[in-house]
Amino acid sequence: MQELWQLFIIFCRIGGFTFGGGYAMLPIIQREIVEKRNWASDQEILDYYAIGQTTPGIIAVNTATFIGYKRKGIIGAITATAGMVFPSMVIITLIAAFFTQFKDYQIVKHAFAGIRVAVVVLILNAVIKMWKNSVKDWIGIVIFCATFVIAAFTQISPIIVIIISAIAGIFINIRKVEAK
Repeated sequence: MQELWQLFIIFCRIGGFTFGGGYAMLPIIQREIVEKRNWASDQEILDYYAIGQTTPGIIAVNTATFIGYKRKGIIGAITATAGMVFPSMVIITLIAAFFTQFKDYQIVKHAFAGIRVAVVVLILNAVIKMWKNSVKDWIGIVIFCATFVIAAFTQISPIIVIIISAIAGIFINIRKVEAK
C-alpha cells in the first residue's frame, strides 16, 4: 500500500509541477524514477517513451502507466496514471474558471513566455540525455539523422516515423549479426 501511495504522490508531483505538456514531463520522470528511486533503468525509460509515443494518449501519462505497471501491476498502473492526471484536472478546471479574467494581463503573458522558454530547455536536456543512451554507433547516428529530417521537415505521423526507424534498426542489426 505504501508503494502505491508513493506512486500516486510522485506522479502527482510530476503532473502538478511540470508545465508544457507530456514532453516537458519526460526529464522530470527520468530524474525521479531513474536517478532518485532506481525504479527503472535509462534504457527502460527510453523504451517506455518510445511505446508511449506510439500508443494513444499523452506520452507522459502512458509512461507513468508503464512505470506503475512495472512496480505494482494493474493497480500500480491505475495509481500512477491517476497521480499523473489528477493535478492537471484540478489545474485545468481552475484555469478554465478564471483564465478569461486574467488572460489579457501583461504579467500573465510574460509569465507564460518565460515558462515556454524553460520548457524548451527541459526538453532539450532530455533529448541530450536520451541521445547519450541511444545513439551509440554509426547506425544510431544514421537512424537519428534520418528520423530528425523526416520528423522536422515532413508531415509524416510520429507513429510512422517510429515504426520505420524500428524496422530499419531491425534490418540493419540483422545484417550486422549475419555478417559476423
